[in-house]
Amino acid sequence: MLSTEESLRLTVAALMTRTGERQAVVAAALGLSQAQVSRKQSGAAHWSLEDVDGLAAHYKIPVLDLLAGPTHAVGVLHGATPSLQPGVLAVPPARLVPAAPAPSLAETPAEAPSDAPAAAEEAPAAIPRLSVGLCVLCGQSAADEVDGFPQHLSAEECAEATTAAATPAPRPAAVVPPASPAAPAAVPADVPPASAASAAAPVDVPPAPVAPAAPVTAPVAAAPAPSPASASAAVVRRTGTVGYASGSVMEQITDRVHDVLAEQGGDLAAAEAALIKMAIPDVMALMKSSRVGGRYEHSEFPPTAGILHKKSQKGADEIWEGRPKWRNPEIFKAAKNGERFEVTALDMNAAYLSALKCWLPIGQLREDTSGVHDPKKAGVHLITPADWDHTDLPNPLGARQEPGELWVTESTLRQLLDCARQGLADPPVIHRSLVSGATEALLEKMRRALAEVRRSAIAEGDELTVAYVKAMYSKFVSTIGESSANREIRRPDWMHIIRSKAFANLWMKAHKARTAGLHVVQVSGTDELHLVGDWREVFTEGRDLAQVKVKDTYVLGGKK
Repeated sequence: MLSTEESLRLTVAALMTRTGERQAVVAAALGLSQAQVSRKQSGAAHWSLEDVDGLAAHYKIPVLDLLAGPTHAVGVLHGATPSLQPGVLAVPPARLVPAAPAPSLAETPAEAPSDAPAAAEEAPAAIPRLSVGLCVLCGQSAADEVDGFPQHLSAEECAEATTAAATPAPRPAAVVPPASPAAPAAVPADVPPASAASAAAPVDVPPAPVAPAAPVTAPVAAAPAPSPASASAAVVRRTGTVGYASGSVMEQITDRVHDVLAEQGGDLAAAEAALIKMAIPDVMALMKSSRVGGRYEHSEFPPTAGILHKKSQKGADEIWEGRPKWRNPEIFKAAKNGERFEVTALDMNAAYLSALKCWLPIGQLREDTSGVHDPKKAGVHLITPADWDHTDLPNPLGARQEPGELWVTESTLRQLLDCARQGLADPPVIHRSLVSGATEALLEKMRRALAEVRRSAIAEGDELTVAYVKAMYSKFVSTIGESSANREIRRPDWMHIIRSKAFANLWMKAHKARTAGLHVVQVSGTDELHLVGDWREVFTEGRDLAQVKVKDTYVLGGKK
């Protein structure tokens, strides 16, 4: 868990990125030099309480919101997130978007003040005019860049942009003068150009015959009237924007299920078998669709480093993924001595789907012998890990027995460095790295689409779609390495990084449980965590990605 000051540094960096400010600007606002701000942001010096007050005043957000983390602070800055101190923020947050030209007082009708809120609500429509490209997460226009890529700074922004793209802009009412009751239908067509404001209003708004649009939408809602067999399976085509995933990418998944089920005459078993056979080409097509609008191209067949080549057809390469296989020696020793433990085995939902959110190299891996980890790059690293002295928590490296150097993935290295920051162990020694420029968002749009479709399918009891989604993400991970089943990509580095990210996520769940006072009994596989204690105070039960489900309960020990 990040300390308060570490979180503050991330928040300051996010606010500077969002407002386009440099350290010199922040330094001037705080009465400091740029070098002092740089030292505070790098951790060489500390942010003081006086600095926190100055930062809050500079960005015009309350102190509590500033200390609540970067996502919350940026949301409050935008006005998209409610403040933790609603009465403190006197000045509404300003977004760096040019406002539409306002009419002069002479041109403003007498009743214009009552329309001011409506004008304020329409202001966000100007955001696309400053777009720097399409967001790599949701595919909609974004006004910010993160590491050189267009990207919204929060899930709420992605949701707002997606909803705005699917919702027609409201017709401005302030420029329409009162019409006589005798001809209400002609009002939109007969609006006189009374002012500059009305001249600036959209001129292509169709006249009154827009009313037929209502019947057009009605059949769309009623259209999924499938065959009787299909209807009995309760599988319907889901369209529109759900959450913050791209609607078009989601429809690519649901349309396939709908079409295959129809081809199989509603036979669920036959449809599932057909969908699983299509999973590999379908998920690759899904990935390509999710990358549309990206400002960079990833390499699909870069030269493969020797350490990433399998030694034989059924053998392994030299990369250690950190798969956990651990039992708590103290718990099992106490159980042998007659102590009784009630254990719950928890299952992590869709572990590989969650792991698609990880730092992946974009291009060919190139050697780096600096011994320093660059957070903007990713790949594989030759390290000597530090000793692990905790008997009640598994080693992040998993069930490794041999000491000395080993090749680990980006996900494992970042986890080891995080453990060092938390004081759990010394940082590893990096001898050599094979890395490329990287991003954490490369597969994010595809991951969100799969997650949203899976969530909707679970809510509707549509297990066919759930099985299809599982086949897509699991086969994607297992075949993007040196596999003859997938001819469209060869990235063994991605495969190892994603798999080790799943193991790292499981380790973090174990660490979270142990921090909350639970006893970790066993960690195994990709998604299995055995605990003693009230785990419901730490985790939420369910089938969603952030939730867990009970796999088994048993009693350990109790007999001498």
